[in-house]
Amino acid sequence: MADRMLQFVRLPQAQPEKRDLAERRTDFGEIYREYTQAAAAAQASRCSQCGVPFCSVHCPLQNNIPDWLKLTAEGRLEEAYEVSSATNTFPEICGRICPQDRLCEGNCVIEKGFESVTIGAVERYITDTAWERGWVSPPTPRVELPHSIGIIGAGPAGLAVAERLRRRGWGVHVYDRHDRVGGLMIYGIPNFKLEKAVVLRRWRQFEAGGIRFHLDCVVGRDVTLAELRARHDAVFIATGVYRPRDIDCPGLGLDGVVPALDYLTASNRNNLGDAVAGFDSGALDARGKRVVVVGGGDTAMDCVRTAVRQGAAAVTCLYRRDRANMPGSMREVKNAEEEGVRFEWQAAPEAFVGKDGHVAAVRATRMHLGLPDATGRQGVAPVPGSGFELPCDLAIKALGFDPEDVPAMFDEPALAVTRWGTLKINHRTFMTSLPGVFAGGDIVRGASLVVWAIRDGRDAAEQIETWVRARAEPARAAA
Repeated sequence: MADRMLQFVRLPQAQPEKRDLAERRTDFGEIYREYTQAAAAAQASRCSQCGVPFCSVHCPLQNNIPDWLKLTAEGRLEEAYEVSSATNTFPEICGRICPQDRLCEGNCVIEKGFESVTIGAVERYITDTAWERGWVSPPTPRVELPHSIGIIGAGPAGLAVAERLRRRGWGVHVYDRHDRVGGLMIYGIPNFKLEKAVVLRRWRQFEAGGIRFHLDCVVGRDVTLAELRARHDAVFIATGVYRPRDIDCPGLGLDGVVPALDYLTASNRNNLGDAVAGFDSGALDARGKRVVVVGGGDTAMDCVRTAVRQGAAAVTCLYRRDRANMPGSMREVKNAEEEGVRFEWQAAPEAFVGKDGHVAAVRATRMHLGLPDATGRQGVAPVPGSGFELPCDLAIKALGFDPEDVPAMFDEPALAVTRWGTLKINHRTFMTSLPGVFAGGDIVRGASLVVWAIRDGRDAAEQIETWVRARAEPARAAA
């Protein structure tokens, strides 16, 4: 069956089996089971081996997807892993959390009646198999070079730079304010999408390869950017964006109205076994509560599905546009609906209503969809006289994230920013306004996808090495 490709003409699309609904609603385990080898090979064999593969074109990393699908179909899994990992630092993570329905799978040229190849699930299967069989090696270089880099932020962009430069022999030091490596992959994304062991094993592997991590280290408090610039040949800033966007309406100061990241971080830390004040006190725990999540992106989906698992009495997602205009993954929306989340489409909050200082309801109004704006999404306007209230004990604001004031945080006023507060860089070289200081990921793009952060990290590593080598040549010549 898997000895040739083009099997989409007779094999239907088959995602990995989901765990039983009643079971998965009560724990934080990943909801998809692993493919068997036969199932992975069969699904990979559905690939049409396009001459111009749109799946690769629409992958930020330009992964060689048809190549590793063909190798999987032929049972050549170690080679499939080599091809997959050649362009992707974390294929096992992208296979779990990338919105494939908007990227590679969403651009598969197989007719929609046959449904696209299950690219993400096969990618996850290949790399999980590689880990199980010991094919994943630490980034140990053959030769140690005299260059070193300081990386601020242990999220996907920073780790991608770290891996690329360490394999080439650089001394790599990663500074992060958290107590674990991974950034939002650890503290923002829930376990049911990405179990933390998947991220933590990369941390251990990177340490085994000689990458040094300085955790609980806040740049601007424990070490200055000027000190890092003096210590290393180059510095890469990958701090991400963490400041929650807010909404202009009454009642924001009520107890029980919380930002999404505070809520998700508390849940993830609790699942990691940490003591969390807000969770232990019940302030950030949805158990027994009527929960309303405001927003329609992937963070909102993470919040509603987390609340279900915490035992909320009811969970409602309030989103001002309709399903077709929702920015989050449609696969995540479907999973949330299966798990009992109620969606109030075309509705926006007007106020958070309190009782004795605590939120008791969200007052909302229906929204009318108008003409598309400059981005192609339809504009919205309130429908007069359409107000209604949703009873609520915990309101979670999932409205996106903005960058913190990095120049002030690092005490470096010469570090230029854009009008959106993101770091200004030369987009060809990734260098900021400070010589030898580079940046990438969300702190440059704004809140974006993990796969784009990986792409930035890999590309920036090339530019950093080019810049450092160019400076080193005259010094060697003079000597």
